[in-house]
Amino acid sequence: MNSPHLPSPSDALAVAIEAAHRGGAIARDQRTSQSVHITLKSARNLVTTADLASEKAIIETILAHFPDHKILAEESSDPALAATFNGGPTWVIDPIDGTTNYAHGHNQVGVSVAYAVDGVVQAGAVLAPFQGELFTATKGNGAFCNNDPIRTTETQSLSDALIATGFPYDRSNIDRICARLLHLLRTCRDIRRIGAASVDISWVACGRLDAFYEETLSPWDGAAACLIAREAGAKVGHYPYDHESQKKTANYQHDLFMDNIVVAAPRVFEEILRELAAA
Repeated sequence: MNSPHLPSPSDALAVAIEAAHRGGAIARDQRTSQSVHITLKSARNLVTTADLASEKAIIETILAHFPDHKILAEESSDPALAATFNGGPTWVIDPIDGTTNYAHGHNQVGVSVAYAVDGVVQAGAVLAPFQGELFTATKGNGAFCNNDPIRTTETQSLSDALIATGFPYDRSNIDRICARLLHLLRTCRDIRRIGAASVDISWVACGRLDAFYEETLSPWDGAAACLIAREAGAKVGHYPYDHESQKKTANYQHDLFMDNIVVAAPRVFEEILRELAAA
């Protein structure tokens, strides 16, 4: 059996951008035509017709170029098969990150497409279709927004930092989540809950935020954005477990592991990591 073709990171990025634009166009068109239909996957967890149509178009775009690559996508992949995505070429897709925002008419929405080999992300694109911004990176070559280079802030202290976070649909750990939030509010400049992790992390990359943390992301939420943030100078790490519900991506490796993630400008990274652990 022949091995799958491994494109260069730049070639993979070109396909990621093409796919993200196709997905973003569907999200815009369905909202404009008011044809979005909403259902529930689980408590608080929405899925729309735009999510499904966007994912289908993104997958078709990728497979037209690389028919033998694996696809890890929010709406169509089986979480029980997590370990199978740790090897070989894999595309990691969130067709609409921030579905709740999307369904409620908010513009903080991302279309995220990453290309990984053996669990290490090589190229990534995050399109904010309602804000006209495309964040991109390839491993080792810097990060960009609409082709302009981006960098993290040089904020020195957590007391001067603007932080974003998100909350899981599973609220079984809500007391500890709120305790961490309260602890950081006593320490940082302010906290935002914007609602689309891929865009939040991209905003750390371009300096609109100093840090982001969240405890139960999936690989598709952060695979592309974390590469973009790293390439912009951010550090990425994880704070300790304190509840079983946080162990959502334990079977994924390397850049696909997202449990208790922290993405921060380099000079505040160690401080926020310490404060999250202390909380």
